Amino acid sequence: MSSPNRVFVGRLDNLVVLGPDGESVGRVRDVVLTLQDPTSFPRAVGLVIQLLNRRRIFLPMLRVASFSGSAVTLVTGNVTVRSFKQQPTEIQVLGEMVDSLVQVRDPEIEELDGKQAVVTDVEIEQTRSRDWVVSRLAVRRRTGPFSRRGAVYLVEWEFIRGFSNASVLNNRQDATVLAHRYEDMRPADAASAILNLPQKRRLELATVLDDERLADIVQELPDDDQTDLLTALPLPRAADVLEAMDPDDAADVLGEMPDQEAERLLNLMNKQDAGTVRRLLTFSPDTAGGIMTPEPIILNAQTTVAEALAHVRNPELSPALSSLVYVVRPPTQTPTGKYLGVVHTQRLLREPPSTLIGDYVDTNLTALTPDASTEAVARYLATYNLVCGPVIDNTGHLLGAVSVDDLLDHLLPEDWREEEMAVREVNDGR
Repeated sequence: MSSPNRVFVGRLDNLVVLGPDGESVGRVRDVVLTLQDPTSFPRAVGLVIQLLNRRRIFLPMLRVASFSGSAVTLVTGNVTVRSFKQQPTEIQVLGEMVDSLVQVRDPEIEELDGKQAVVTDVEIEQTRSRDWVVSRLAVRRRTGPFSRRGAVYLVEWEFIRGFSNASVLNNRQDATVLAHRYEDMRPADAASAILNLPQKRRLELATVLDDERLADIVQELPDDDQTDLLTALPLPRAADVLEAMDPDDAADVLGEMPDQEAERLLNLMNKQDAGTVRRLLTFSPDTAGGIMTPEPIILNAQTTVAEALAHVRNPELSPALSSLVYVVRPPTQTPTGKYLGVVHTQRLLREPPSTLIGDYVDTNLTALTPDASTEAVARYLATYNLVCGPVIDNTGHLLGAVSVDDLLDHLLPEDWREEEMAVREVNDGR
């Protein structure tokens, strides 16, 4: 950073925030600006801080004692815990201003003079009155989608034209830089961050994320936000994202949509994926059938222990679903052939790799029926000290498995994601 009273916002991203005693408060996620008059310098009014419990709060700039290359230090360790809510006159630098288009009127930069440029970073500077204002923008010339990116120039704010609250709201922006910020975030953290973006910016971000990444994030959003985002996408893209989601989560989203709209999306999905989701939609959402996943680890009795453990090690599976292997007669796609029982992963770890899992099947574990209530599921998991369990129909075919995370998702209040994105403790190693 060039000086204590001049800093680029991009360098603040993810910096640790320390109280005056050196205690960690959280991390910087963005800087909030206000722009009352397009001819005046935008003023930085505060920081968006993510606390250790994942909640995002607003911190006024007057609370900041200093910036350094490794941390932001506060004047006081007392901060508000009220969630950040962006006001209509405010702009988030990293979330909205970066990637926006501006015009440069700097005669000393001939390559950009009078041309459109893309904002890549924003420099803020502290004035004598202790206010922080935007002093310069880092920009590059706008090029086509397949062109090599040009050099980055530093342009004084007085030579920038075409930037205002309205331009941010109305002009379509590229979101590649924004998407890069979410690459290493856990889906729950990325979902929390997206909730703080305007609807327009959420959609721009969704267009540059791949289907798998977007599906992971959508699954962590509150129900209303899931529906709003998917219905704002073109129908074929929304169908692709639904295919990439866990079937039970996709069924939950479609169950919140009008029947006609849900049917259009199902018709655009892969037939096998759509068939799985349709089966889940036939069950009440407050039953074992409504919350189960149809894709646990399902194998036949002739599978070796080594092969079964290879399935258990699949990183795509949650720890809960990895705790049991379900043994059935062919076919192994749900609804399966006759359900034979389960093998506990701990048992597999104790047996020779070359032996068959059919030798270790637990046939005494009671199974759930698809119409069992969520309260009955909770009692079942507690009674048998399990984190997941089988769901079978009245003819003895395995339909899926209910895990404790599926259960919690439905027992918690509907707005639990929005009100408390901090259900899990922070343990990201940073």
